[in-house]
Amino acid sequence: MADRGCPLEAAAPLPAEVLESLAELELELSEGDITQKGYEKKRAKLLARYIPLIQDVHTEAVQAALAKYKERKMPMPSKRRSALVHSSVETYTPPDTSSASEDEGSLRRPGRLTSALLQSHSGIEPWLDRVIQGSSTSSSASSTSSPPGGRPAAAPSASTALAGLTAHTHIDLHSAPPDVTTGLVGHSPYERPQMASVRGIPRGHGRNVLETADGVPVNSRVSSKIQQLLNTLKRPKRPPLKEFFVDDFEELLEVQQPDPNQPKPEGDQMAVLKGEPLSVGTSGPLSLLAALQLWGTTQPKAPCLTALDTAGKATCTLTYGKLWSRSLKLAYTLLNKLTNKSEPLLNPGDRVALVFPNSDPVMFMVAFYGCLLAELVPVPIEVPLTRKDAGSQQVGFLLGSCGVTLALTTDACQKGLPKAPTGEVATFKGWPPLAWLVIDGKHLTKPPKDWYPLAQDTGSRTAYIEYKTSKEGSTVGVTVSHSSLLAQCQALTQACGYTEAETLTNVLDFKRDAGLWHGVLTSVMNRMHVISIPYALMKVNPLSWIQKVCSYKAQAALVKSRDMHWSLLAQRGQRDVCLSSLRMLIVADGANPWSISSCDAFLNVFQSRGLRPEVICPCASSPEALTVAIRRPPDLGGPPPRKAVLSMNGLSYGVIRVDTEERLSVLTVQDVGQVMPGASVCVVKVDGVPYLCKTDEIGEICVNSIATGTAYYGLLGITKNIFETIPVTADGVPVSDQPFTRTGLLGFIGPDNLVFVVGKLDGLMVVGVRRHNADDVVATALAVEPMKFVYRGRIAVFSVTVLHDDRIVLVAEQRPDASEEDSFQWMSRVLQAIDSIHQVGVYCLALVPANTLPKAPLGGIHISETKQRFLEGTLHPCNVLMCPHTCVTNLPKPRQKQPEVGPASMIVGNLVAGKRIAQASGRELAHLEDSDQARKFLFLADVLQWRAHTTPDHPLFLLLNAKGTVTSTATCIQLHKRAERVAAALMEKGRLDAGDHVALVYPPGVDLIAAFYGCLYCGCVPVTVRPPHPQNLGTTLPTVKMIVEVSKSACVLSTQAITRLLKSKEAAAAVDVRTWPTILDTDDIPKKKVASIFRPPSPDVLAYLDFSVSTTGILAGVKMSHAATSALCRSIKLQCELYPSRQIAICLDPYCGLGFALWCLCSVYSGHQSVLVPPLELESNVSLWLSAVSQYKARVTFCSYSVMEMCTKGLGAQTSALRMKGVNLSCVRTCMVVAEERPRISLTQSFSKLFKDLGLPARAVSTTFGCRVNVAICLQPNRLGKLAEQGTTGPDPTTVYVDMRALRHDRVRLVERGSPHSLPLMESGKILPGVKVIIAHTETKGPLGDSHLGEIWVSSPHNATGYYTVYGEEALHADHFSARLSFGDTQTIWARTGYLGFLRRTELTDASGERHDALYVVGSLDETLELRGMRYHPIDIETSVIRAHRSIAECAVFTWTNLLVVVVELDGLEQDALDLVALVTNVVLEEHYLVVGVVVIVDPGVIPINSRGEKQRMHLRDGFLADQLDPIYVAYNM
Repeated sequence: MADRGCPLEAAAPLPAEVLESLAELELELSEGDITQKGYEKKRAKLLARYIPLIQDVHTEAVQAALAKYKERKMPMPSKRRSALVHSSVETYTPPDTSSASEDEGSLRRPGRLTSALLQSHSGIEPWLDRVIQGSSTSSSASSTSSPPGGRPAAAPSASTALAGLTAHTHIDLHSAPPDVTTGLVGHSPYERPQMASVRGIPRGHGRNVLETADGVPVNSRVSSKIQQLLNTLKRPKRPPLKEFFVDDFEELLEVQQPDPNQPKPEGDQMAVLKGEPLSVGTSGPLSLLAALQLWGTTQPKAPCLTALDTAGKATCTLTYGKLWSRSLKLAYTLLNKLTNKSEPLLNPGDRVALVFPNSDPVMFMVAFYGCLLAELVPVPIEVPLTRKDAGSQQVGFLLGSCGVTLALTTDACQKGLPKAPTGEVATFKGWPPLAWLVIDGKHLTKPPKDWYPLAQDTGSRTAYIEYKTSKEGSTVGVTVSHSSLLAQCQALTQACGYTEAETLTNVLDFKRDAGLWHGVLTSVMNRMHVISIPYALMKVNPLSWIQKVCSYKAQAALVKSRDMHWSLLAQRGQRDVCLSSLRMLIVADGANPWSISSCDAFLNVFQSRGLRPEVICPCASSPEALTVAIRRPPDLGGPPPRKAVLSMNGLSYGVIRVDTEERLSVLTVQDVGQVMPGASVCVVKVDGVPYLCKTDEIGEICVNSIATGTAYYGLLGITKNIFETIPVTADGVPVSDQPFTRTGLLGFIGPDNLVFVVGKLDGLMVVGVRRHNADDVVATALAVEPMKFVYRGRIAVFSVTVLHDDRIVLVAEQRPDASEEDSFQWMSRVLQAIDSIHQVGVYCLALVPANTLPKAPLGGIHISETKQRFLEGTLHPCNVLMCPHTCVTNLPKPRQKQPEVGPASMIVGNLVAGKRIAQASGRELAHLEDSDQARKFLFLADVLQWRAHTTPDHPLFLLLNAKGTVTSTATCIQLHKRAERVAAALMEKGRLDAGDHVALVYPPGVDLIAAFYGCLYCGCVPVTVRPPHPQNLGTTLPTVKMIVEVSKSACVLSTQAITRLLKSKEAAAAVDVRTWPTILDTDDIPKKKVASIFRPPSPDVLAYLDFSVSTTGILAGVKMSHAATSALCRSIKLQCELYPSRQIAICLDPYCGLGFALWCLCSVYSGHQSVLVPPLELESNVSLWLSAVSQYKARVTFCSYSVMEMCTKGLGAQTSALRMKGVNLSCVRTCMVVAEERPRISLTQSFSKLFKDLGLPARAVSTTFGCRVNVAICLQPNRLGKLAEQGTTGPDPTTVYVDMRALRHDRVRLVERGSPHSLPLMESGKILPGVKVIIAHTETKGPLGDSHLGEIWVSSPHNATGYYTVYGEEALHADHFSARLSFGDTQTIWARTGYLGFLRRTELTDASGERHDALYVVGSLDETLELRGMRYHPIDIETSVIRAHRSIAECAVFTWTNLLVVVVELDGLEQDALDLVALVTNVVLEEHYLVVGVVVIVDPGVIPINSRGEKQRMHLRDGFLADQLDPIYVAYNM
């Protein structure tokens, strides 16, 4: 029976017949005659009379609510084993002794710890578990994760069938083409993996992935979890909110409208409630110091305070005589012995910090009264234990604002403070410089016999300052005047009926709040004896306060509900305890919703030990109003206590409804007694004008009394709001000429004029139009299997504002022995319970390892610090569950596509609006001077021969290696001869005919260029292919093979080393090496001339094929004719002013697009010299490219974004070292980034800024734009040389700011820089000569007006002539090269680029005096995400995500089955991984109004990036779905 956690020893021994019945039950269970559920029910029934009643109404409600839910399958997050380590039992330290919880923290018994860690349970109070869990099993669930190195087994639920997948969630794993450009590009300090650049399996290769009918791989664990997530999200939540009208131009967040059926207050307006008059006894002392002097001189032997040690022994009893003499001594020292030569250090009214540990009430009391006697203002604060204590900085701010320069402390405490190297006490972060004074007796000076301070302790001067931490975490000081202090003591004396020489046991913090008011101030007023129980003693022995009440025959005790709760758990076997001496048990947090269950249970157990029911006196207080109300025993005239069972739903609307129909969601509250003597109380509306509430309405309690605080020190504005509120009636008439103080307590006045408190303003969370109290939510979470997976008192609930509404966050400390699955189960149950009882969704639920939440001084959780850590991403949870889908109900309405406007009306509309058609062109080629030369230069092979003949020794190419040395060069004649040799070999060895295709598989270099021209010389069509990576053949070789096959190459030309590699054993493992076409090794071909060089019959004959893979994973080869090739070279020559005396530096890959053209074609056409820097070499020497630019004084240089990023990241800290080496970039006129995407402004700007120190001109960096249909549409050279004066090149690139929200609706709206939702766009460069661009509507194909977003169409002599093949997508792209506008100019043939952009006429003028038209590229149409009817560009979401946390190195997004998946690379510790989940979800909601479906956290380098520096998002998607990413953590947002 014991193994079922039987709590029998918790109460009196059981009668024999009960034991017998239990034994029978056990037998029935073991023989299977009764179910486990039935067994537990019957067993509970039998034991009900003998177990102390700890289970309260709330717990029953939660269990009933959960029973209503069918077990919902939620996908469990997947986590890499190493990410679990920090929360495992091995590394676990039990919650430390300095703190358990403010509410019901963990306890510890001495001598249990060593053995405890070896037990299966958490090692803290196993006996305590058994009592609370009742019949549930307490054996620890073993962890389900596999051994280290393995992967956690998928949750059982993840194996759910995929049958529910609909047809359009089809993932085609075989039809998508491979990526050729994915080379190994060094990226950041990490090496990116060579991704399987093939997005499909080439035809003819067996498909080895099993698929379901829907094309989803069966083995994909990830997709089954996503399916599960979709199923969960499909489940209907509560009825959807009404849709509201959305202005077509702006996305409006829905404002939740009030529910017409919501409860409304119906009572009469309340009247102000007055307490009984404050009867100031004539016999009593006139002030607190007068009382101290009276008792100190007339009753010097009377005990004032007894302090206990952690063993419960009295260490010191302070008598009234001692207190008086020591306080005088301290006052004398402070006033006379702390002086400079000329003036005293302290003046009356100066503030002094009191820094005393919770175990030393005696010294604190002396210090407090010493300050009062010296007319100084004490500011009690907590002892700062470390420099990083939660909230310590805020306390420092308070001390600074109060002008504190001196801190009083004890010898022992001073020794324990962190020290600076000088031996002085260290300066804490944010603290002012302090002098520390130790006030132990030996350090003080005895005053002369006749000395007496002149202290005036009456009137409105400040007596002391009590600190208070607000909801946001800021610390303020509440000032209490002498008159308030005296009135508070008198009111408490009257309300509690304190008399001389009574004994009070105090468990509370004596530095503030009720502990200070009762235990330090009122007690002295009445010559009482206080037994102070330190917190550390309570942790060791929770019964200590009861034992002291018993042994000292105390008449009053001051506790919190958690002290009662603890003593309940520890009270067995204590037969001799007697509480009959108590006449008042003051429950200081009686206003807390869960205090009632502690009070009831405590009375239940201790009534038999002499505790009378009327003794329990809950009270309510706040730092601003001090004591607000306290329950009086009947002998002091108190009415009988009352309870209210209130509907949670009513409460959330601020209305009191006694619950009738729905028994589950109720809050039971007890009264906190009557108003204090001499005070008036009313309840006002929380927001806006302080109107009086109706009698059935919840509001903020306000007090008017001379016994409240007077101000927040130094903060006049909020002081006026809080301490000087004038409540008004519904007609606006003030209820009193006296100001009221707001208490921060929410409540109402019940029957018999009793005050009821239902929560605190600080814990209020307003979700939509409903209000919820953090404490209530905590109580609900605790009622879900309380002690099994999390620590009882270690739960924090707070709200964060995301998307203009409060979102509830719950953070709890997880027990170290709870398995992943258990915790996840608990989390989902908590969500359901809160949803059912409070009808509100939890936005985020996080579990952190035991003992890691920031602590408040007395062990509770420091809520504001926890919230701060959550928002900063420094909470380090070990489990996270986000539920944005359920919580966020105020997203803009999904966009409905409007019926399209007809083309004609559109053009008319534009004309009416005065909009010109968005069309622009480069300079006219016909007007340019070289048209004669252009005819001669139609064929590049002719140009090379002509150059070899006229300028044979003119150098064309220089190739550099990683060390910066020239490894090969080529003059015109050398290149011509090498090309001839290649041509001869192709014709003789390869037996090729004109028109055959030849694959050139070379590393970047002169060999590649020679082979290219060799092909032209013999009439073959070259296809450049990136060679496979020797370390990664498995993924790179299939791509090479595929291009060779798809391009129908009859021969492969290569170097000796690569030829060997293509035929090697390793290669055979990746591809079928027997099917390679002829492979020619050009390293050892004989020196031969060709008989005659081939001359194409017409310029339209095919010159070469250009194969490339788009970022969406489509392999497309375009055909370039001889005419297009020479036109391309001519445009670039004219735009960049290239001629033979120029030198340019190129750091690009030479395999496709503009990179290929610049590397292989332009030098031969224009005759300039190219310094070639292979980007791969930058991996071993990052400064190679910039050093080359400097060394060769290149005026023009080209690079890719990946090169620019490597330089920015890799050389950030080395600019001065480079300057020392003589790197000087002042020679550069233009540095162009070759790209097929939107310009990356932040990267180009940071590059310019960084290398400005090396002389890089501010305007040198610009961007280019090209795509598959036309590799060079825009180039932006800067003004060069003499021609600049003639103004041949264009103006500087312009930047505009557009509204990101309008872009989603395919609209351009220009906004000011820095306005919300603004996105900077930089023009993509000047349009090349001969190129015409128009913006067309993506669907109607009609022309659009200026500044309208549409697809960029291009017409130019160097357009490609068509696709050679679009692997797998032939039909789709038929019209890409032959598009015509649907109206307007319907004759011109255009090529569609597939990119969205707009044209905008600027104020700048071109060389011809025309206004300059700037082209802005927004993004690729293929890449855009269609979500909620809107069009999103991945880069925008990624930019937001990267900004969310410093540990996010890179990010990529894609969609799958309408879920947005965000993959982030974590550049930090794995334990930080889970912090990112909430931050990523928040930022995407805030900035893009999208709910993230899945957050995947991976290692750096996992996101594949191609040679142009573009993310391969589709590869990433396929890798994710095939479960190949090895993620650190995958979170499925609910």
